[in-house]
Amino acid sequence: MSEAIVITPVKDSLHTTQRTIKAIMEAGGDFSYYVFNDFSQPETKQYLDSAAKELGFSVIHLEDITDTPSPNYKIVLQKAQQLALDAQVPLIIIESDVVVKKDTIQALLDIMKTEQNPGLVGAITVDVNGDYNFPYNFEKTKSDAVVDTSHSLSFCCTLISVPFLKKFDFKELAQDKDWFDVFISRQSKKIGFTNYLAKGVRVLHLPHSSRPWKNLKYKNPVLYYLKKIFLKRDRI
Repeated sequence: MSEAIVITPVKDSLHTTQRTIKAIMEAGGDFSYYVFNDFSQPETKQYLDSAAKELGFSVIHLEDITDTPSPNYKIVLQKAQQLALDAQVPLIIIESDVVVKKDTIQALLDIMKTEQNPGLVGAITVDVNGDYNFPYNFEKTKSDAVVDTSHSLSFCCTLISVPFLKKFDFKELAQDKDWFDVFISRQSKKIGFTNYLAKGVRVLHLPHSSRPWKNLKYKNPVLYYLKKIFLKRDRI
């Protein structure tokens, strides 16, 4: 029986998606893997269908479930929560711009088992040089510590525990938002769980590969916020 449900939401960015999936399928641990395709272009969809048969994971095309345009993270989270609760195992989200190591998934499961009252357990993200990067560049000191964090955990590579999944129904997530990692992190602490950042569990993060316009936040913040406000993008 699987020890976890692992999911990857995908929106194009075929090159990073291929790296993400390959790394997950080569990772150690006993888990079931699902890829949620959020209205990607035909080339990406074709790759996912072919890779699913070849590598042995499940692919769910959101176009078969909803007519709502991408991003559909709320639907992904709701479907994933149900998969995890049906199996009574934690949910691990690994996004399509993240490359895990062979021990990443097992390390998150081990931390969940040893730390007190975990709600979320996040792997820290690094760049190609091994330095902590977005969204954890507020961490300035490298270590292998597992820290109780008051910061929100990103869903780049994060475990959500079964007790928290049982207590908070993702059907309650807001309809007018696109992303939910900040809200769910806060909700976890609000209802009494502890969130942990695993500084020694490092994963490569290639930020915003599937939605490159979001890089404007760092290159041209004025244009980014104009797009965010007037086009109603990136609603957190």
